[in-house]
Amino acid sequence: MLRYSADIRTLLWCLAMPVVALTMFWDPGLIPYLCPLACYLALSAGVIAHNHNHCPTFRNRKMNEGMGMWLSLFYGYPTFVWIPTHNLNHHKFVNKAGDATITWRYSKKHNFLVAFLFPFVSTYWQQEPTKAFIDKARARNPALFRQIVLQYVVWGGTHAALVALAIYLHGIGGGLRVWAFAFLIPAVFSLWTIMFFNYIQHVHSDPWSEHDHSRSFTGRLINFFLFNNGLHAVHHETPGLHWSLLPQAHAKIAASIDPRLKPVSFFGWCFRSYVLAPLFPRFGTTQVGRAPYDPPQGGAVDVSFGDELQAVDSGVNVARV
Repeated sequence: MLRYSADIRTLLWCLAMPVVALTMFWDPGLIPYLCPLACYLALSAGVIAHNHNHCPTFRNRKMNEGMGMWLSLFYGYPTFVWIPTHNLNHHKFVNKAGDATITWRYSKKHNFLVAFLFPFVSTYWQQEPTKAFIDKARARNPALFRQIVLQYVVWGGTHAALVALAIYLHGIGGGLRVWAFAFLIPAVFSLWTIMFFNYIQHVHSDPWSEHDHSRSFTGRLINFFLFNNGLHAVHHETPGLHWSLLPQAHAKIAASIDPRLKPVSFFGWCFRSYVLAPLFPRFGTTQVGRAPYDPPQGGAVDVSFGDELQAVDSGVNVARV
């Protein structure tokens, strides 16, 4: 049923998600030990949802739809939103004007405050392509619209049932606390971290370049735990390629990527950028190549959302412009 055998690991992670979360329902005393793991698994749910929408996990369409709903429960939001905001918008513009998730909307600087606030800014601006996608699905693709509505119903209904179960087991105060640590806090962590990653993988890169449009983290550890999502440049160049094949594809273009855009350690890069750089500016990032707000043809740029999204099914990968 799997299209790639590497997704056996994907399914193991998916099975671990409810085990870790519901164990906290069974014994709230384990919250301090299991909540951090739940946060990682919620982040994994977002990463897997990203991979799944680019390259569906199963051969069967209904199973792929079910996978999206399952991941929604842990990621923190219905996973269909990856399609309009990421597959159809971000992959088309790649941090240029028109991308709802541009890193330079309000500031061209790169520091911790800008990076920390970016997920909140990005969340606000992603509402526009999401609404456009839902409106067009309602008008032009009834089957897709029903799938979107069903994801919302399953996501919202399941969490209402989980809250009720937690309250039944531990009372109102204790139940809400357990649900928050098992599901809410991990979901918030996942949503913020996913968008933070998007920021650092594009800030001060060159979207007009063939290979320097994204920052890739090449360390084995981060790529194991995040299903090779550190290898961002090659993902943008071959978005439909399965995550397990990204290391080989990255190796083919690695020599053509600016060394500043392929750090090994994620944590080392963050330490240099956000701890050392305020004291020693040489450790901070600088613009590589042409800035996203400086188009080769010159002229002003319009950062408002105005792209024509199509009501299409998951797995669609648009080409860069």
